[in-house]
Formats: sequence, structure tokens, C-alpha cells
Amino acid sequence: MPTASKKRSEIKPRMGDTKEFELLIRQTTQPAYYVLKLYITGSSLRSTQAIANLRALCDEYLAGRYDLEVVDIYQQPAAAAGQQIIAAPTLVKEMPHPIRRMIGDLADRRRLLVGLDLQFANP
Repeated sequence: MPTASKKRSEIKPRMGDTKEFELLIRQTTQPAYYVLKLYITGSSLRSTQAIANLRALCDEYLAGRYDLEVVDIYQQPAAAAGQQIIAAPTLVKEMPHPIRRMIGDLADRRRLLVGLDLQFANP
């Protein structure tokens, strides 16, 4: 007698199911609020570029949904030591979880979007 249902172990998910599910979850829930800290070294070119790149991206993708604190490790070395910052510029995404760290001038928008969980990485 044929059975209409398969055992759970016999059902194989399609390749896109996980990504599709995550995308649906993101679209149906209230947008997350982001808490970001950018650690820089004075007013160097790399620091200035990192601030400009991050602000442009946040204004485009997170308008009204983020707090950005810029910490100059020359002015506040204890703050950098407490967070174990060893290179600058370093962006720390504190909220929403998971916590992520990105190092560099933040010019690679795709990498930054993936790091902030605003875009899925393509395998």
C-alpha cells in the first residue's frame, strides 16, 4: 500500500530554502535597530574615508535605525583596549546580534553589507 507521506529523513530541501526562509523572516519582522562603533586613529585619510563610507551606507540602508559612535583611539585609548581593538579603522556592530567586527576603510560596500547582515553572501 503506497504511503502519501515520506519519512522526514527522505525529504531533501532545495538549495535555496534556507536563504529564502531567512529573507522572508527579514521581510516580515520589524527592521532591526543597529548600534555601531567605529574606532579610528585621529583625522587620517583612512579614518576620514571610513567615516564617510559608513555614514553613506547607513543613510542609504539604515536611515533612522542606527546609532553610530566614532571613537578616536588616540583620544580614548582605554576604550580601544577594553574592546581589544588592534587595528584601525575598525567597525564593531554591537546590535543586532551577532556582534561583528570589520577592519579597514570600509570601501567594499558588498563586504560591509554582508558584515552588517543587510545582504546575504553569495557562495
